[in-house]
Amino acid sequence: MMKRNLYSVFTAILGLLFTVQAIAQKAHNPVIFADVPDMAMIRVGNTYYMSSTTMHMSPGLPIMKSNDLVNWQMVGYAYDTLANVDALTLSNGKSTYGRGSWASSLRFHKGTYYVTTFAQTTGKTYIYTTKNIEKGPWKVSTFKPSYHDHTLFFDDDGRNYLIYGAGKLKIAELNADVTGVKEGTTEQVLIENASTPSGTGGGLPAEGSQLFKVNGKYYLFNISWPRGGMRTVLIHRADKITGPWEGRVALQDLGVAQGGLIDTPDGRWFAYLFRDFGGVGRIPYLVPVKWEDGWPVLGENGKVPETLDLPANKSLIPGIAASDEFTRKKGEAALPLVWQWNHNPNNALWSVSERKGFLRLKTGRIDTSFVLARNTLTQRTIGPESTGSTALDVSNMKEGDFAGLSLLQKNYGLVGVRVEKGRKSIVMVSANTGKPIEIERIPLAKTTVYFKAECNFKNRADVAHFFYSLDGKAWTQIGEPLKMPYTIPHFMGYRFGLFNYATQTAGGYADFDYFRIEDTVLPK
Repeated sequence: MMKRNLYSVFTAILGLLFTVQAIAQKAHNPVIFADVPDMAMIRVGNTYYMSSTTMHMSPGLPIMKSNDLVNWQMVGYAYDTLANVDALTLSNGKSTYGRGSWASSLRFHKGTYYVTTFAQTTGKTYIYTTKNIEKGPWKVSTFKPSYHDHTLFFDDDGRNYLIYGAGKLKIAELNADVTGVKEGTTEQVLIENASTPSGTGGGLPAEGSQLFKVNGKYYLFNISWPRGGMRTVLIHRADKITGPWEGRVALQDLGVAQGGLIDTPDGRWFAYLFRDFGGVGRIPYLVPVKWEDGWPVLGENGKVPETLDLPANKSLIPGIAASDEFTRKKGEAALPLVWQWNHNPNNALWSVSERKGFLRLKTGRIDTSFVLARNTLTQRTIGPESTGSTALDVSNMKEGDFAGLSLLQKNYGLVGVRVEKGRKSIVMVSANTGKPIEIERIPLAKTTVYFKAECNFKNRADVAHFFYSLDGKAWTQIGEPLKMPYTIPHFMGYRFGLFNYATQTAGGYADFDYFRIEDTVLPK
């Protein structure tokens, strides 16, 4: 009897191990635990490409690549800067936080890649084209107005369209070369109230249009958010692009919504969607799709699965976020694609070549606050945990300068060195209350200091801690924990940032030896 019981226990443990191993070899949701919202996706042969929203960041309209739908890497941006206006250059007290360029549409048509976006900041629609999506160059056509949450669509009869709007969805025909609206045509209402399938009780009206054609039928994906409910996937179907359209709720689980359809080379289908997840931002999910009675049916029994029959997730480092030692080959002065500037940079005031192995951030004007200062260099935080650290040489900072490591959002946190009355101090600033408050100050006698920020996004804890070190080995916590809420004014997940700005005298500079990101935090 004892042998039989031991055998049962052994086989149970073995079965559990095989189950754990099988799960470990599968992909899990979210497929990217970082801020990659408003995705648009295409497959060209065996390769997938995805565009996303980064709004006020430059360069913008990021392009990512994957061979398995799960593991992605940055391959480029459609633009270096969207436009040269005060709100985008942080000039004259203006900014464009939460605006800039919004949801994009990505297409491949007759050998050309198209990625489009729109911007309230400029009131324009943008269509970028290239023959080489990974290397560019990109050409741009712009026209007014700014077509909200539009989807670009090339129909089989050679006609081209934008479908756009919120609640009341409209369609406009584009000219043959897709550089503007076709002359002599007018916009038409496509669906009077696309929100109807999810109820008419207010909330977010149906938007985020993405149109697909499968087996001769048109499928229009939208998101709505009924008042008192959750973010919901809506699908409308029609035999003709002009309708009539019939709609239904396609998914209502975990608030995972907004996106579209993608198929694999072996004939499987998925929906790519995203989920609001607090301070880390809006994170991508994949949901399996089956076709029933000519409709795409999303999820497993209407639910978003935790695991997927796709290759396992690898680390987001270095594909989506990455460390940078700032070492460059002779004559090389570029930044890795993971970096984006907060708004348009002043390229005369930064360098990775003036001092070998360092990023130099120079001041060129007087600024009144961190969020209005130019040339803060940022990249995404990642979940469920991440740590960003840097080493800073403060030898050449001037009176009134402030430089260091940030976590950027409306309620930001900073740890850095401030120069006042000829003395340097390590300070931690918190905007937990919505306004910046200096929480702690420590005198600094050395010229090199180390900073670190640890982020915890587990179960939406959304809390960060800041640290400093004088030798890069022994770390001391400083200030207070930073609560990291997702706020609409910035409309973006928290970002690590390296900053330096002047409050009294321009012309100083700070040298950053490295930025290192890890997907862990030190045990407490």
